[in-house]
Amino acid sequence: MNAARPSLPRFRGVVAPVRAAGPAATARRGRRQSGIALLEALIAIVILGIGLLGMIGLQARAYAALSDASMRAEATMAAEKLLGVMNTDIANLASYNLAEGAAPNALLAPWAQETQRAIPGARLSVRVQNQPQQSQVDIGISWQRKAGGQQNRHVVTAYIAN
Repeated sequence: MNAARPSLPRFRGVVAPVRAAGPAATARRGRRQSGIALLEALIAIVILGIGLLGMIGLQARAYAALSDASMRAEATMAAEKLLGVMNTDIANLASYNLAEGAAPNALLAPWAQETQRAIPGARLSVRVQNQPQQSQVDIGISWQRKAGGQQNRHVVTAYIAN
């Protein structure tokens, strides 16, 4: 009597039906998973896009920082150049005073023009204070990197012996 029935696998006393593994069953399984690979690819593209946008933002900030550092270096070199000129003309130190925004005198005009070529829109100031055995020189250079941006100011203070 049992010989006519095919043997079925048993799991804990329950008879499990055997499914046919034909082409129709395989097609049904394939249709259920057919969009998964596309979904994984889309998620990978979104993650990659977010990463690339982050890198572009970092690159822009690095460029801005490099530009600011370049302007500070130009301001330092301009101040050092003026200090060199002033150091050779100690008798006329008081003539090098320049209020910010004022027109430079004949002694400062060449330096001011060169500095404003190197730092577009630079506003210059020079203050010489006589002290008992030395003179304190404060050279201020202000600039704005972009319209509506932050005002940058670089001040170099030096002491020249009288």
